[in-house]
Amino acid sequence: MSALNTSPRVIRSKGRWRGLMGDRPPLFFMGVLVVLVIVAILAPWLTPYGPNEFVLTSRMLPPAFMEGGTLAHPLGTDTLGRDILTLLVYGSRVSLIVGLVAVLVGASVGLIIGIITGYYGGVIDNIVMRISDVQLAFPFILLAIILMAVLGAGIWNVILVLSLRSWVSYARVVRGEVMVAREKEFIQAASAMGASPGRIHFRHLLPNVMASVIVIASFSVAQTIIAEASLSFLGLGVDPSTPTWGSLISAGKDHLTNAWWISAFPGLAIAITVLSVNMIGDWLRDRLDPRSSA
Repeated sequence: MSALNTSPRVIRSKGRWRGLMGDRPPLFFMGVLVVLVIVAILAPWLTPYGPNEFVLTSRMLPPAFMEGGTLAHPLGTDTLGRDILTLLVYGSRVSLIVGLVAVLVGASVGLIIGIITGYYGGVIDNIVMRISDVQLAFPFILLAIILMAVLGAGIWNVILVLSLRSWVSYARVVRGEVMVAREKEFIQAASAMGASPGRIHFRHLLPNVMASVIVIASFSVAQTIIAEASLSFLGLGVDPSTPTWGSLISAGKDHLTNAWWISAFPGLAIAITVLSVNMIGDWLRDRLDPRSSA
């Protein structure tokens, strides 16, 4: 059985993973994400205010670096007198949780479906691919709006809806790679030696498709964060009492001329987070691309 683990594809995959450790990663952008995670976890201890603590007499105070601003509210306040910095910190929790969990669920479902349909083919493969074609042909934002209107607001409903968005990409990519891998000699040899389908799937096929799954997932996190912010902007995201970056942008859209900071700072937070995730995803793509010379 040792010969079964020395296929060229597996060797190249191991080489790429070793290359990951030796290549210089985008440390700045990784640092940004680490800081965001730490801030999200420690939010109650990092801010002197609560996320729904408002003072109407302090409505729409400008940031501290502007005239009329105060260090008590470094980034200013919103239309209810809530501290913008506090809202950004608590909003990061929603964005990171939704982005990571939705991608994890979508990737897991798509990976399982892709391996099964790619390996067995037949009627199941045709049905699943037709379902994926229909979903790809339907604008996702409309589907998300319909589902959220039916399911109602809530973080788990958002995660469920956004998971439905991403499984197709994983399933189609994994299916294509499995259809190629199943014809390789090491897969046929494993089958001839009596290896169970489960062992073939998890021991031989899974390691050969994980590189592509990781790359797709890294870009999907950024797309999911934007999708969650879009739903929150439309009022179809999490519970209105929970601060999110999208809902903050929506709350400040009518005050761009006299209180631009309400929308600007959440928008900047989204841009920085998405840029960081995309840069890391771009690096992973270069390092894990099967066509790479690494």
